[in-house]
Amino acid sequence: MSNILYPLKFSPVYKTRIWGGNKFEKLFNRHGLPGHCGESWEVSDVPNSVSVVSNGFLKGNSLDELVEVYMGDLVGDSVYETFGDYFPLLVKFIDATDDLSVQVHPDDNLAWQRHNCPGKTEMWYVVHAEKDSSLIVGFNNKITKDEYVTAVENGSVHNKLNILDVKEGDVFFVPPGCVHAIGKGVLLLEVQQSSDITYRIFDYNRRDDDGNLRELHTELAVDALDFECVSNSKQKYTPKKNTEVNIIDCKYFTTNIFELDMPIERDFPEIDSFIIYICVEGSCRIEYGDKGESVDLVCGETVLIPAVIKNLSFFPQGSAKLLEVYIKIDNNN
Repeated sequence: MSNILYPLKFSPVYKTRIWGGNKFEKLFNRHGLPGHCGESWEVSDVPNSVSVVSNGFLKGNSLDELVEVYMGDLVGDSVYETFGDYFPLLVKFIDATDDLSVQVHPDDNLAWQRHNCPGKTEMWYVVHAEKDSSLIVGFNNKITKDEYVTAVENGSVHNKLNILDVKEGDVFFVPPGCVHAIGKGVLLLEVQQSSDITYRIFDYNRRDDDGNLRELHTELAVDALDFECVSNSKQKYTPKKNTEVNIIDCKYFTTNIFELDMPIERDFPEIDSFIIYICVEGSCRIEYGDKGESVDLVCGETVLIPAVIKNLSFFPQGSAKLLEVYIKIDNNN
């Protein structure tokens, strides 16, 4: 069974958002998208938004079907033992033409208790940022629950938030409980736990197409918030040519970045996990297998490498920048 698996591409699942824009067309050369397209889900097993294969003989099969059939060969034995038939990550691009709502996500315990699903730990990689773009990550000072509730009631909560200027290549880690928001003019890649639970705290009094104020989740958010989350979650890293540089390493996912201007080889004898590659700049050919089969990635494309494939060769077309995502299971816990 394992020798028939190959690098898998998926048809993006597009999401219309009130704040969505058109950068997927401009920067990724995609066409026929819905208006106000704010999100492109690249790899997803979230119910009602499950990814479908777009290449090879498995074209038309959904990700959840593949996990059920190929199990550890696809996702890695340790990953399958931990998560079963549910693919544990969601990878998406977000295009914010306007400010997103200020929000927070619950941790695993609260999410399982309330929604029977995992919580949401996530990371952001800024692919594009217009001049004076910003993000919100955490509070600007520690506050108490009572101070927060008062700020929500009197409409001053926005003054309590930590606003950060951003540029292309910036990386942020956003744990559960951390208040956050993506600012207008930002296109970013988000890697997260496979969960779509969001509590909206503040939305600039925006109205939907029907003239209604968008729903807030004030009471739900109070129990999810970490009121001491004030630290700058921007991750420091030093790019290196033609070798991986770690930018995030947590229990839910590991993310490395590659800046390539020459061919390289990658071996994964100790990684018992699928690997996802996302091209965020340039283009690259990835070769695999004994017969030199290959798959091409251009900017904005994503590919899932099954766990049974342990050797890859990368051939940038001039230059390329890739993010590499996988899961490390700690069997000691």
